[in-house]
Amino acid sequence: MTDITKFSEYRDWLLDLKQQIKTGQIKASLAVNSQLIMLYWDMGRQIVEKQEKAKWGSGFIEQLSKDLREEFPEMTGLSYDNLRFARRFYLFYSQILESVDPKLQYADNRENIKSEQVVPKIDKQLACENEFIAQPVRKLQTHANRHNEITEQLVRQVSLVPWGHHVLILKKVKDPKQALFYINKTIENNWSRAVLEYQIETCLYDRQGKAVTNFNLTLPAPQSDLANEIMKDPYNFDFLRMSEKVRETDLEKALVLHISKFLPELGIGFAYMGQQFSLKVGEKEYRIDLLFYHTRLKCYMIIELKTKEFEPEFIGKLNFYITAVNELVKDSGDKPTMGMLLCKNKDNYEVEFSLKDINNPIGVSTFHYTELADDMKTALPSAEELQNELLNFEREHTAKQKSET
Repeated sequence: MTDITKFSEYRDWLLDLKQQIKTGQIKASLAVNSQLIMLYWDMGRQIVEKQEKAKWGSGFIEQLSKDLREEFPEMTGLSYDNLRFARRFYLFYSQILESVDPKLQYADNRENIKSEQVVPKIDKQLACENEFIAQPVRKLQTHANRHNEITEQLVRQVSLVPWGHHVLILKKVKDPKQALFYINKTIENNWSRAVLEYQIETCLYDRQGKAVTNFNLTLPAPQSDLANEIMKDPYNFDFLRMSEKVRETDLEKALVLHISKFLPELGIGFAYMGQQFSLKVGEKEYRIDLLFYHTRLKCYMIIELKTKEFEPEFIGKLNFYITAVNELVKDSGDKPTMGMLLCKNKDNYEVEFSLKDINNPIGVSTFHYTELADDMKTALPSAEELQNELLNFEREHTAKQKSET
């Protein structure tokens, strides 16, 4: 491995980098996370630049980690692996900058162009000599300014999420646009790392806003956008282990029993109001499967569960329930009640056709859970049987110990 410490360029850069870290440590006392993320971004950028230009060999990052840890022994995050993540972090999100406009690549710092200083100076000089030459240079300046604005905006955005979250995203997400989706959701919902991991593993990006709805036709623009966003397709109820022929009432009870897992899957804003919620219309009593209140949409949300494939008549019944809640439960300050129909399967065209002349806001999605075949389910011991087996084992073990003594 090449001893890069003998290169004066490396030693000079190392001194500059150490000073940046020291400055960052002082600022970090005011804004710990954002300043740290910005530091990692800039370190990643500089590492990429040096690797492309300096040709210091494969052991460059390993040596850099060693030198920085000697200078800052109490500072975490300067390990070889973490510096590699900083490099990967910068390269990963730089793809977004280049995808916005390929022409932005010319203004990258890797070309050693400081657009806000160099380009205006050249532009002014050429404007006096040749307008034909000056015109494309002004375009260059405009692109450079746009590049700087987009870069600053991106760095500010990613700096709002803890570094551990970023490392998780880099490990599990390949597309930068998907990564930004999870960053925005983390900021919006204040997700812990465990919740973020769950949302990535259950492919929230592919499910969010994918339900078939009539919200755009039945709700005003701001509310319809949010309503569409909160709907998923499919919903993941894999925390339930149930028979493939489960009854709807059993599914309701299981979801309520696991409400702490059910609510995060529904998303932020859902407040549970009740199961089999009673409504009396005329002389008859009707019962809603599950009733929620959505704190962001400011409206009641009815959830009807169907353990079979979608049928058009399901819409008519849910529409009736929405009207009943609007008349009997909804307060004057509440927005119009919404309905969510969850089915085992659906044909999207059939759903769209069924929603055409419906005036109440309804969304239709599918769901899945961990299915156990009936013969397997009956073969598994019940909770009571497991408890009895455990007690019998303890008794036998105690008796054996006494006989041995």
